[in-house]
Amino acid sequence: TMDGIRYEWIVDKEKPENSRCVIDFTRFDEAMDRAMGEYGFTNFRLSIPGMGGGTFHSRTEPSLMGFGENTVEYQAMFASCVRQIEAHLKEKGWIKKAYVYWFDEPDVKDYEFVRNGMNRIKKYAPEIQTMLTEEPSESVIAGELLGKVDIWCPVTPNFDPKTAALCKAKGERFWWYVCCWPREPYCTEFIDHSAVEMRTWLWQTWQNDVVGTLIWATNYWTSDAAYPEDAQDPYRDPMSYVSGYDTPAGAKRFWGNGDGRLYYPPLACAKPVKAPEVPNFGQPVASIRFEMLREGLEDYEMLYLLREKLASAKDLSPAKRAEYEALLKVPESITSSMTQFSTDPAPIYERREKIAEAIEALLK
Repeated sequence: TMDGIRYEWIVDKEKPENSRCVIDFTRFDEAMDRAMGEYGFTNFRLSIPGMGGGTFHSRTEPSLMGFGENTVEYQAMFASCVRQIEAHLKEKGWIKKAYVYWFDEPDVKDYEFVRNGMNRIKKYAPEIQTMLTEEPSESVIAGELLGKVDIWCPVTPNFDPKTAALCKAKGERFWWYVCCWPREPYCTEFIDHSAVEMRTWLWQTWQNDVVGTLIWATNYWTSDAAYPEDAQDPYRDPMSYVSGYDTPAGAKRFWGNGDGRLYYPPLACAKPVKAPEVPNFGQPVASIRFEMLREGLEDYEMLYLLREKLASAKDLSPAKRAEYEALLKVPESITSSMTQFSTDPAPIYERREKIAEAIEALLK
């Protein structure tokens, strides 16, 4: 969340079923009004207390005020909490912009835990959207999660158009992500790949009817495991080293050059320290990859705008409509598959110019 929602938990010892939550949304609303109005946020991650969570590596069990999920107290407080959150988001018009991302990259062994958590949210607040960094599957095991997730977010190589179509038919949506994987020959965020890849990724996003992208971090400058004493200088050492996952201090395990590092600290503090004597409020330094990602987002927005204008266009000849609709398809000169794409930006600029001309014509 942009700013904390304040919770007060009230445990009724005489009648546990009357235990409840009192919520103050004041600071949250102030921050989100600014995020939506001034900065144009289109969605935001919503934290729900007591959910538990984790990754394929480890997990935290659901708990509220020391009460586990199977207790009357927990169920009463959790229900009170999420019902209020849902009602407030609906009142503010944010219910379709909020999503709960409470478990990351589950393994098969985690599916039951994840399914139970998703059911818990939907039982009391069915309109709150859930997101999961996993790919759906037609197999029996992965089928445990089908119908439990509003937004699927697989890593790009695991995106399956056939299964995605089945989920979309039920109203579920798709984002996708890149992180320490995939590597070549896919579009990735690594420094040692063509900078155009970050831009091309957004054309692949449009091509596959994926409506969101995720990158796990933008300012991952140091690893407490790889650099347990002094922080890493991200300018001199481009590698993003593993942290967490029980990685021992001093171990240098690789995620990839530039993974989760799309902008850099001000040059004046190129070697960040954990406890600076004087804070530095200089501007961060954007990477070329970050700027190419921005360009790709603008390309995507132009395609979206063209589609919107075509949908509302009334006095358009069949020939012109067909001409403009053809521009909504991504040409093979830009990308023909997830692993076949141009590293030359020229085809993108050529296509973008035609899209811009079509939009201008439709605006007249």
